[in-house]
Amino acid sequence: MAKKLVIKVTAGADAPERCSQAFTVAAVAVASGVEVSLWLTGESSWFAVPGRAAEFTLPHAAPLPELIEGIMAGGGITLCTQCAARRDISEGDVIEGVRIAGAQVFVSEVMADGVQALVY
Repeated sequence: MAKKLVIKVTAGADAPERCSQAFTVAAVAVASGVEVSLWLTGESSWFAVPGRAAEFTLPHAAPLPELIEGIMAGGGITLCTQCAARRDISEGDVIEGVRIAGAQVFVSEVMADGVQALVY
């Protein structure tokens, strides 16, 4: 079994089911004791901004703010540097504890021994 799970979510409100699946899998993995690193890219980048997750709704899905809270409790959330820049999101604009990092850090995480990577 992988020691760490890295999940890259590329979808946001534009593809709500795919987005919700990524956050749900990340939260369940954290709750199961798996080390999780969730990467927000593309339209999911907006969920690094306080209050934006509360605007997301999907019938029969856990509320995104609750999933984010669960992920942050035992894992980490990273916002893609380029994605943030394209949306004029800076370090001062994100939820406390969310880091901003780029492709080099992502590649380093997914290439480490014992890591399983998923992309949604």
